[in-house]
Amino acid sequence: MYKRILLPTDGSDASRRATLSAIDFARSIGAELVAMTATPEFHTLSTDSDMLEQTPEGYAQTSQARGQRLLDEVLAAARDAGVPCTGVQVASDEPYEAIIASARQHMCDLIVMASHGRRGIKGLLLGSETQKVLVHSAIPVLVHR
Repeated sequence: MYKRILLPTDGSDASRRATLSAIDFARSIGAELVAMTATPEFHTLSTDSDMLEQTPEGYAQTSQARGQRLLDEVLAAARDAGVPCTGVQVASDEPYEAIIASARQHMCDLIVMASHGRRGIKGLLLGSETQKVLVHSAIPVLVHR
């Protein structure tokens, strides 16, 4: 069945719930996990206050540290459950592209990710990284609500 599962995380509550389910699922089928997080690239012109207040190097350090904290949470939970897990950080302005590229690069045969459950006009206007992954990925996607 599935041998390697990509688990994107953004640190949200929905993502944490998806993490626990993915770990349980991976343990039950004997699969390994690849946890990943994507952070925006630095831009000189931005509305992101973190980018405006920092140098490119400072922003990269802060982003890397935040991403590592997110990955450490997943790695610890997987270790406690006895599930092999590696962590990957990617800098990308398009998280859905980073998710799909990471799944391909790490030869994952399933992507498990959270859905924040936005509906109606809010969901349409904000867009959904999960929806974009569903539309563009050739790799199966399991969505955790």
